[in-house]
Amino acid sequence: MRSDKNSSRFLVAFNKIEKLLKEINASKDYATFFKSIDLASRKNATVRKYEDDLREFADLRNAIVHHRTSTEYVIAEPHTEIVELIEQIEVLLSQPVTVGVMFARQVHTFQADDTLAKVLRIVRAKGFMQWPIYDGEEFAGLITSGGIARWLIQTREEETISREITTMRDILQHEKDGRNHRFIASATSVYEAEEIFKESVLSGGGLEALLITRNGSKKEQLTGIITPIDLIKIE
Repeated sequence: MRSDKNSSRFLVAFNKIEKLLKEINASKDYATFFKSIDLASRKNATVRKYEDDLREFADLRNAIVHHRTSTEYVIAEPHTEIVELIEQIEVLLSQPVTVGVMFARQVHTFQADDTLAKVLRIVRAKGFMQWPIYDGEEFAGLITSGGIARWLIQTREEETISREITTMRDILQHEKDGRNHRFIASATSVYEAEEIFKESVLSGGGLEALLITRNGSKKEQLTGIITPIDLIKIE
């Protein structure tokens, strides 16, 4: 167990966060802690996620420290839970968790001319719900279970639907014109990724996957994928 006083640990973390906010804002001018939060929240998803906590920390800091000349006298000790939280936030700000680290994985892709029968055999074995499709080396789109359902509905009047003839290119026509996915850079914060999904839900955008590449370009190799179910990994 750490022997440091809670107040000392709290103030160390608070001062580090104050410096980090200044770095995020790229400001050399003095700004109050509250003003720094306002400015940094416009640029940083981690600050936005913990904005209310940061404001409470500022009030707590003022409550536990009494200024007399150049010496600070602690008049109260914060709870351990509060100290652990501010230390956690300091780490998240100084060492952001990126999607490239948390969600890096080998992404299984298919070709536009692959048949539905071939894809379904692999999907059943792997349990995929979203499938990136390529036309040669060029990204063609993302097929989802919803896209296949729409394809089935629109072809239900045909006497026979051959899985051996139907291709991913055919099914892509029933997806949402590219609105079901978005490319993001591997350095993107996991909290920013979380915000992207939430904004999509609020706007009715129907986003079903974030596709990760080094710089967020669809011309680059996929290094990971994030689906809504993956959000449970983000605290």
